[in-house]
Amino acid sequence: MNEQPETVFHSASALGAQVDTLFLALLGITGTAALAVAATVVAFTIRYRAGSKVNRNDPPVRAPWVEVSWTVLPLLIFMGVFAWSSAVFSQFYRAPSNAVRIHVLAKQWMWKLEHANGKREIDELHVPLGVPIELTMTSEDAIHSFYIPAFRVKQDVLPARYTSLWFTATRVGRFNLFCAEFCGTDHSRMHGAVVVMPPAQFAQWLASGPIEPDLVTRGARIYRDYGCSGCHEPKSTVHAPGLIDLYGSVVHLSDGATAVADDNYLRDSILLPKKQVPAGFEPTMPSFQGQLDEDDLAALLAYLRSMPGATR
Repeated sequence: MNEQPETVFHSASALGAQVDTLFLALLGITGTAALAVAATVVAFTIRYRAGSKVNRNDPPVRAPWVEVSWTVLPLLIFMGVFAWSSAVFSQFYRAPSNAVRIHVLAKQWMWKLEHANGKREIDELHVPLGVPIELTMTSEDAIHSFYIPAFRVKQDVLPARYTSLWFTATRVGRFNLFCAEFCGTDHSRMHGAVVVMPPAQFAQWLASGPIEPDLVTRGARIYRDYGCSGCHEPKSTVHAPGLIDLYGSVVHLSDGATAVADDNYLRDSILLPKKQVPAGFEPTMPSFQGQLDEDDLAALLAYLRSMPGATR
């Protein structure tokens, strides 16, 4: 890296601004409550100190309005904060339909990232300003956690499973990228940077360097080379589930359950085909466990997502 990432106290992403507002509101509410309690304690300490000329005869034994107030008012405030925080939190898992997808592979102790056109990075992620970015992430070994403090986003990255994260950068610059989950001896060295660039400059960067096959092209080759087309094409004589219109649809399973054909479902169908068998089909598909690595799976899934009728 040529320059150090900047440390920022103000958020540099669209959702980060909402997180900051929520945090400051919560800080204000709890701070006000703490000051009110402290002021009451000080006032009572002074007013009812030993030797003060305060009438202590016939003290009140019940004050219903006080009891109701200190129960109902905090409850309403806490429920309001809960509803607000839930609305903000849920947005982190609803990426816009026009989000640019980037594949992330975590391993001890580095981040490997691949753009849709095949361009790869290690410990550095270049993204355009103002464009929604969706990260599809998995781990090659231990549990990691993808954390960009300036964007207020953090998501665990798990082995044998895909997790996702999205953001829209609102500031140009270099920002810290950390692993926030202890993942072994060199965990503290597993860091990098997110580089936010103006869209035109990013487009030039993305097109520069060696030309690599894009994810969809590589996935199409894997689809053919491993014989997927021989079973899953519409004209195939093999009785196997069709892949057209599959991604994002609801799949009815042989055990009566249903599943959404997302990245995790397709991954399991490739590596653990007997785990969720579609209704009306026999569990005859072979497992490709050990034959496809994470890069191959990312390419193959990109190709399946590109098929007609695929939805998010």
